[in-house]
Amino acid sequence: MVNSILNPAMLTLIEKIVFVLAALTTLALVARAVQRIVRIIGRGHGKPDWKLIPKRLLEVGVKTVALTPTWRKRLLASLLHAMVVWAFMFYLLVNIGDVLEAFVPNFVFLGEGGLGNVYRLLADGLTVTGIAGMLALLARRFVLRTPALRIRESTLVHPKARQGIARDSLIVGLFIVLHLGGRLLAASFKLALHGADPWQPLASAAAGLWAGWSPAALVVGEHVGFWLAIGLIMAFFPYFLYSKHIHIFMAPLNFLLRPERPSPGQLEKLNFDDPSIEQFGAARLEDFAWHQIMDAYACIMCNRCQDACPAYTTGKVLSPAALEVNKRYFINEEGARLANGEASTKTLLEFAITEEAVLACTACGACTDICPVGNDPMRDIMDIRRSMVLMENKAPEPWQVAFRGMERSVNPWNVPPSERMKWAEGLNVPTVEQNAEPELLWWVGCAPSTDARAQKTAQAMVQILEAAGVSYAVLGNQEQCTGDSARRAGNEFLFNELANANVEMLNAVAPKRILTTCPHCLHTLANEYPQFGGHYEVVHHTEFIDELIKNGRLEVKAGPATQMALHDPCYLGRQNGVVVEPRNVLNAVDVDLVEMVKHGKQSFCCGAGGAQMWKEEEHGTSRVSSERIRQAQEVGAQTLAVGCPFCMVMLSDAAKAEAPNLLVRDVVEIIADGLFEKS
Repeated sequence: MVNSILNPAMLTLIEKIVFVLAALTTLALVARAVQRIVRIIGRGHGKPDWKLIPKRLLEVGVKTVALTPTWRKRLLASLLHAMVVWAFMFYLLVNIGDVLEAFVPNFVFLGEGGLGNVYRLLADGLTVTGIAGMLALLARRFVLRTPALRIRESTLVHPKARQGIARDSLIVGLFIVLHLGGRLLAASFKLALHGADPWQPLASAAAGLWAGWSPAALVVGEHVGFWLAIGLIMAFFPYFLYSKHIHIFMAPLNFLLRPERPSPGQLEKLNFDDPSIEQFGAARLEDFAWHQIMDAYACIMCNRCQDACPAYTTGKVLSPAALEVNKRYFINEEGARLANGEASTKTLLEFAITEEAVLACTACGACTDICPVGNDPMRDIMDIRRSMVLMENKAPEPWQVAFRGMERSVNPWNVPPSERMKWAEGLNVPTVEQNAEPELLWWVGCAPSTDARAQKTAQAMVQILEAAGVSYAVLGNQEQCTGDSARRAGNEFLFNELANANVEMLNAVAPKRILTTCPHCLHTLANEYPQFGGHYEVVHHTEFIDELIKNGRLEVKAGPATQMALHDPCYLGRQNGVVVEPRNVLNAVDVDLVEMVKHGKQSFCCGAGGAQMWKEEEHGTSRVSSERIRQAQEVGAQTLAVGCPFCMVMLSDAAKAEAPNLLVRDVVEIIADGLFEKS
């Protein structure tokens, strides 16, 4: 009885021949498209490290099946997307089963027992949820016209993309609805012919629509449903590889093969010693690394990166989403040239992103962090900056001034090295000459050495180190800029000079541990100097203070009651994962800590990163720092705690203009300003 219910009508000989010919044609077209994709990605420099796959396979498998990167934002849309994706994944099995049942007489896929019953129940349920999810997503795009799916008109977008994205989404959406619907249709006709199946309740209910139909009509209906479901796959798949929905395959590859880095913000070192290298940075698409080209294929065009971008949020023309979209549409347009090894006909600044947008990037990494498919638009922008600065000498004059300061005085403020220790006048701050083997080498940094406001942070740090009895030393006049701003501005040559000099000096000093009060110094010393032979243990001052408190070396007491928000610096939280320790320190003095809407690794930039500290922001609707101050006001903060001298400068200036009653203070000041007792 069960066999008569489940065994499907067989394809005729003619149908089998047509199916085989169609399948072979599809395979040939797919193979051709795949070969083209491989050649295009191969135009990028470098090669994948295939050895990464085994150790990442389990993690990526979980990401792919559970869709974990998508759940951080847009929960309803993510749920609808999951309903479609899980159906699509399961249909890899369903389609194989349906073809086998159609070709092999008296064959029931996975049998008639428990396994087969569970399979049919899942197929039945996922078919309907997949259709429902896809219809809802189509309504979201075409009926509700969700603003999150649009890119503002002032941003450069490929001429074919504004309509093409919507058209592509409609084509793929209708394919999924018709494919799943065709399968449901075939199952309902089969069950109307042979009787209901309790393991296919939804298809059995649909079978009631065909009550009274003749057996011959039901057989025809079943065949129509089969060809609608399976035939659509063969017709659609060659197109699918040219659409944005190829991310289904490219996203897992992106996660599996992306180069290993100690921090997502670490940039690649350029080889200035190789005379055969004529291009530094990226001027054309083929100047990118292979994984940067693959990003264009992995992009789902969901605009999550755009939502997270502080430049786009404040009305600038930069959209990391538009950058990836433009790359993909350009690849579709010039794919044949690229696959054949020819040069592309346009530069990146002509089709992918404007100069203004490149200069607007704060290098905060929010786009990279939020991307659900592992893309890294920030890296593209940094490489384009490198080409602009190194190859075309296109750097704003304020950057040129900062570069000259780093070249002549080894700091962007252009303060003479002889004045680097002025901040410590009246304090007993030992240098490495006076304390040759300290527990801690304190890398003071350019800002605390030269900027009046940041100097207060350094002076507060001295109080804490003395109170805790820490053996420390500073480099004094030997210390110079780490070069972070030069690297993020695109001046890799200047960064190389500073990095090599600093590594030589630090290796001679051989510090046991390095303390920084600047996340940018922390990031550069810990994550980028290893490229130059400098391997150091580096700790941020909030981490170190947390250690001192936990180890009983620093006693703290409650401060005055105040509602306080913590601003997580991008290069502390997002790029280096330090988010708990600053909160531990503030909680140790019993502040009333409130969280802003964007905090931790999803913090909002202060606007100084990416060398923005040294120039005016590009035109927009507001300043990035002003937007951050607004977020602090939203939660009723009276004090805004920071852990970065750049953040201190930007947010203090913004607070003076936007919220005069909001006090901006470094975490170390909050601890040192009468809130601790000597042990």
